[in-house]
Amino acid sequence: MMKTWVIVRHAKSSWSDPKLEDIDRPLNKRGYRDAPFMASLLHGKGFVPDAIISSPAKRALTTAYFFAEEWGIDSEFVQVEDSIYEAYPEELIELAHQFDDSWNTVFTFGHNPTITDLVNRYTSDHISNVPTCGVIVIKSKAEKWSTLSSRNSKLEDYFFPKQYFD
Repeated sequence: MMKTWVIVRHAKSSWSDPKLEDIDRPLNKRGYRDAPFMASLLHGKGFVPDAIISSPAKRALTTAYFFAEEWGIDSEFVQVEDSIYEAYPEELIELAHQFDDSWNTVFTFGHNPTITDLVNRYTSDHISNVPTCGVIVIKSKAEKWSTLSSRNSKLEDYFFPKQYFD
């Protein structure tokens, strides 16, 4: 069975309160528009998550909750993984290598520049920047998550809010 790794950069966050710690920044108005829209778009493409794993940052977790809601999944189902918050691409790959092999489709919610750096390992087309609420779909021929690599996986799909909004 093919493995599908859906990686989502958190929706647009608010910088209106300079006293907030980075991890506590919420979504802004555009983020609240984009997250449910992108979740609906992904749902319409037929993807069904076996697991949803998010950075603990408020903006990422809120984005993940919108996606869970789109599939009628309780927010309790969303797993928080602290290591995603300030991860390097290698750390996200290591996390993927530890996914349960019974999961065929995993949604991960995180941050740039990590996501952009990571996706460029799975495509010959250079992506200069995955924008906020950008969705990356990596398909792998790997039977087990522990063997996922750029040799057996490729960027299958990539879409983001500005393709649909002005």
